[in-house]
Amino acid sequence: MRDFLKGVRMFGQGLGILLRRPKLLLLGAIPAVLTTLLLLGGMIALVTWIDDLATWVTPFADDWSAGWQTTIRIAAGVALFAAAVTIGLIGFSALTLAIGAPFYEYIAEKVEDDLGGVPDAVDLPWWRLLGMGIRDGIILVLWSLLYTIPLFVAGFIPVVGQFVVPVLMAMVAAWFLALELVAVPFYRRGMALRQRRAHMRKRRMLTLGLGLPASLLCAIPLLAIIVMPVAFVGGVLVAREVLSQSHVDA
Repeated sequence: MRDFLKGVRMFGQGLGILLRRPKLLLLGAIPAVLTTLLLLGGMIALVTWIDDLATWVTPFADDWSAGWQTTIRIAAGVALFAAAVTIGLIGFSALTLAIGAPFYEYIAEKVEDDLGGVPDAVDLPWWRLLGMGIRDGIILVLWSLLYTIPLFVAGFIPVVGQFVVPVLMAMVAAWFLALELVAVPFYRRGMALRQRRAHMRKRRMLTLGLGLPASLLCAIPLLAIIVMPVAFVGGVLVAREVLSQSHVDA
């Protein structure tokens, strides 16, 4: 629990750093605005058609009694929305970081310079950062589906589907979002996605402490515009913490 609270605190420290450097906050918000507009349209469409989608995925309930039919379709709607939010959050961070690759590399460099810098930092051109961000983002979304699909199915279970499944979905979203948020600091050290996952698994609770508040706040329309750069700077702090501990253990 101490590590989890430390991750939450680092998320908060990200806000403090950006409030002292509003230029970095503005730079980090620009790609978040573009991505928010894209995904907000998708979420509005989902909410508009959620009843029809719930009916479409539960054809087996057409002949059930009205009470059971309503129950299973409410469960299906909740599961569909939770899965969409989970995938949307992971996709949001991946797309935002990919679109804003030059912005976020600049932010990471400025923040890390203030914290002592990165010895032998790898200077990547923006087009390589863009390609790596898109590639890794797709991989993480596909991995997240390995969890969200079974949880989506479990969402059809009355009570469990409405209370337990959303909590598990939130944890999945937090984990994969955090993996995205720490990407740039790892790229700057020449580390690929596999190495990033290996390092972050050693500090799971720290990772979730960063990802959970970020994912919950990003789920609030428009607030994600501010939350994303804050969470990114928090990710820089978490990455430095994880990597410094790995060097000590080595």
